[in-house]
Amino acid sequence: MRAIVMKPADNVATVVEAVEAGDSVAAGGDGIAIRVVEKIPFGHKFALRAIAKGQPVVKYGETIGLATRDILPGQHVHVHNLESCRGRGDK
Repeated sequence: MRAIVMKPADNVATVVEAVEAGDSVAAGGDGIAIRVVEKIPFGHKFALRAIAKGQPVVKYGETIGLATRDILPGQHVHVHNLESCRGRGDK
């Protein structure tokens, strides 16, 4: 397993080693593999399924932010397409 899924409700997985575009990455214990579409650095997230702009990004079974653009399965999820909604103080 090259990625972990914290909770069944999560729509992202976290890689436990850097992966390259085109790699098929097993995520979680259910045998599901997702082909990542871009390089994902160690410790970063990728989408398990499509996440529409404005929709919650869920990790640990909790919303960690909102998608700032449409995110396709296998795409890197980070500050370029995710806006945190926790502890900001400005919204």
